[in-house]
Amino acid sequence: MFKTLIVVDNNEQSLAHAFENVITFNTYLRDYPKHNEPKTRIINLCDSSQYLSKGYYCSLLAEARKHQVLPSVKTINALRSGQALMLNIGVLTDALYFGHAVNELQNKAAKAVFKQYPAPILFVDQQGLLKQGSLTSLNDQQQQDFVAKLTEFTQTQWRISSTQKRYRWDMAILVDHNEKVPPSDKDAIARFIKAAAKHGIYAQALSFDEIDNIAQFDALFIRQTTAIDHPTYRLASKAQSLGLVVIDDAESILRCCNKVYLHDAFNYQKVPSLKTLVVADQSDETIAQLENSFTYPLVLKMPEGSFSKGVYKVADRPELVAKLSELFEFSALVLAQEYMYTEYDWRVGVLNGRAIYACRYLMARNHWQIYNHDAKRFFSGGFETLPTFELPKAVLDAALKACKTVGKGLYGVDVKEHQGRAYVLEVNDNPSIDHKVEDAYLGDELYMIIMDEFKQRLEARGRG
Repeated sequence: MFKTLIVVDNNEQSLAHAFENVITFNTYLRDYPKHNEPKTRIINLCDSSQYLSKGYYCSLLAEARKHQVLPSVKTINALRSGQALMLNIGVLTDALYFGHAVNELQNKAAKAVFKQYPAPILFVDQQGLLKQGSLTSLNDQQQQDFVAKLTEFTQTQWRISSTQKRYRWDMAILVDHNEKVPPSDKDAIARFIKAAAKHGIYAQALSFDEIDNIAQFDALFIRQTTAIDHPTYRLASKAQSLGLVVIDDAESILRCCNKVYLHDAFNYQKVPSLKTLVVADQSDETIAQLENSFTYPLVLKMPEGSFSKGVYKVADRPELVAKLSELFEFSALVLAQEYMYTEYDWRVGVLNGRAIYACRYLMARNHWQIYNHDAKRFFSGGFETLPTFELPKAVLDAALKACKTVGKGLYGVDVKEHQGRAYVLEVNDNPSIDHKVEDAYLGDELYMIIMDEFKQRLEARGRG
């Protein structure tokens, strides 16, 4: 958990009455860092409009002292140099405080500005240029508005209330409130938050628009469907570069989201899997090669996809040629895989090399996959959740071996079992964990196990 300091040019009575953690720049220069001080966040309200001003040095010293600071030196330089242009984010007519406009109708645009240029006080001039403001640049009414937003900001995202004493760390759980099939439902998210609190972690379920500055958190738990060319991957990468503990980490997203990588890794590491070929065209030679290697039906897969999307079964040559032609409009490579029907697929949940849950996912009604995206009803099949010790040994061994090719994160491994042998289909970096499904056997203990992994990693980071 972080301590928050508000640094000002001089003694500001309007803030001193409202906040007990207000200090002057001279105090920050002279008295910090202190011996054995907790992790510290700085809200720099000094005037930084001039190069080498107190405001500039405040942020510069904060970064040197490993304090998280708002605004950063990079933001100060961008705002001071006139690089911060307002581009396609709407009209703003007043001061912005921590990504909020006085006119609530302008808040969407204000948040977009704050996300790109996180600074406590911003102004927009008539040319559409952003300028950083300081506390002394505000009139009386603006100071009242600012104090209200500062109070809100510090009590929510940069909390300074008494709840701070209960937690050691802050976690953002990334969710998409509008996602049709999210990795975790609302009941599961609530249980993650409760389990996190028991491990000393203050967790919040936030969307991209609600995460103004990922640097203010200690951990990021992604519970939104991931992809490589996608904000989830970029956020994971940024969070890791800032030293956060991240699940799903960017490497896992990169490896799991591309089936070409998985196929190659499975072959190299001798992970038992279905026969698969990677093809780059639909020429006569390629079609002949596929027909010599497989019998119909066979399965075509896009390199990226989740929840059975981008996976197609073709029954004959005309379907094969037509579907390949369609898929090559979106991807330079397509995977062809032998078709094996089973009444269910195994799903093995693995965390840091350890199996933590197991499910049988039954095929959707009158369909060959566990999800049927064309169905109006019966979108997915049934399920049966089992203790991991009841997994067939071949299935467990194959799942754990597959995860070694990816990393040490949280994965869901899909495995087919046929005549006593296991065949890994894929490793998912963002596995489904829904209440009364994947947690049906372990209950709340499943959430505790995952949050305990975060706690161990956070403690290890602190010792590093």
